[in-house]
Amino acid sequence: MPTLNRQDDVFILDLGDGENRFHPDWLASVNAALDEVEKADGPRALVTAATGKFFSNGLDLDWLLAHADQRQDYVTSVQDLLARVLSLPVVTVAALQGHTFAAGAMLSLAHDFRVMRADRGFWCLPEADINIPFTPGMSALIQARLTPQTAHEAMTTARRYGGHDALAAALVDRAVEEDAVRRTAVEMAHALVGKAGPTLGTIKTRMYAPALTALRDTDNPLG
Repeated sequence: MPTLNRQDDVFILDLGDGENRFHPDWLASVNAALDEVEKADGPRALVTAATGKFFSNGLDLDWLLAHADQRQDYVTSVQDLLARVLSLPVVTVAALQGHTFAAGAMLSLAHDFRVMRADRGFWCLPEADINIPFTPGMSALIQARLTPQTAHEAMTTARRYGGHDALAAALVDRAVEEDAVRRTAVEMAHALVGKAGPTLGTIKTRMYAPALTALRDTDNPLG
């Protein structure tokens, strides 16, 4: 399960050492960690990281198949998390040490910045291959955070981007060696801890207003 630690003014949220799929209990744990980050005082920033082969493999499809009657509520809870991270009033950096797929990739896009391992691991939106269309909210998030050309390619071809390709496509901001991923993310976050506060939250909320509106559409999140 996710854990939260603090390194000086940088909170480090470790999503776990498995596939880090979005099980409801996992979502609750992440939200509890974000509660702690938000209620803290003073300069601060957030690094979201993981341990092992995966950053996150996205939705918990096994749970969803077993609880089909809760599909809409589940999607709403996932989109609520994406919207929350996108508008968090602190600088956020995702440290992608492993595979970052589907909703896990979307979670990375909700962060302000991304650092990816250069030599191994893929960033991918596989929905076109697994026949799961993007919700309107998820589409809005992806298109708000990527260039039109990159968003089109990523969404329609399910391309798997390695670290260098992801950097070239501006999917990530840095591509570094494995042992430097988390350290680089913390350094980036630490340099911006003074930005935390209501003004930053307002800037993000206004910058991404259309995406946030789509993600928070609780009446019809599935489109």
